[in-house]
Amino acid sequence: MRVSAKSDYALRALIEITQRWVANDPSVVSAEELSRAQGIPHGFLQGILADLRRAGVLTSQRGQSGGWKLAVDPNEISVADVMRAVDGPIVSISGVRPESVAYNERAVVLQRVWIAARASLRDVLEHTTLTDLAKNKLPAGVERRSRDEDAWQARVPGS
Repeated sequence: MRVSAKSDYALRALIEITQRWVANDPSVVSAEELSRAQGIPHGFLQGILADLRRAGVLTSQRGQSGGWKLAVDPNEISVADVMRAVDGPIVSISGVRPESVAYNERAVVLQRVWIAARASLRDVLEHTTLTDLAKNKLPAGVERRSRDEDAWQARVPGS
């Protein structure tokens, strides 16, 4: 799985916004402030924020004191929701969802591999919320996986 810069930037910006929500700070956050805080190119961030607004994750406020804030409770927004909002399906094979891929009988087993991989990703991404990220407290199962030494080891072809 590749995580796009767009998904990474969206999540980093949302952590900044959610930390304010968790602290009961009702103020909006400007795109400039988000860009500066996370080192995200401002022009790229503007497009991401617009995608998140269209998906119902953020609302915007115009004017002198304008900016961005969450449209819904961050406990209801998962990492998977954000990724889908900015990049589309979590797993696709050449732009096709795994359940819709067609293989001949010799390769059909691959479809089950892609479905299983999607299920594993969902197990982590759908159970981790923006609040979890903002509080730096992952769900127990995600935390357990992240503490596994083997998970931190890079794999290269042939190893």
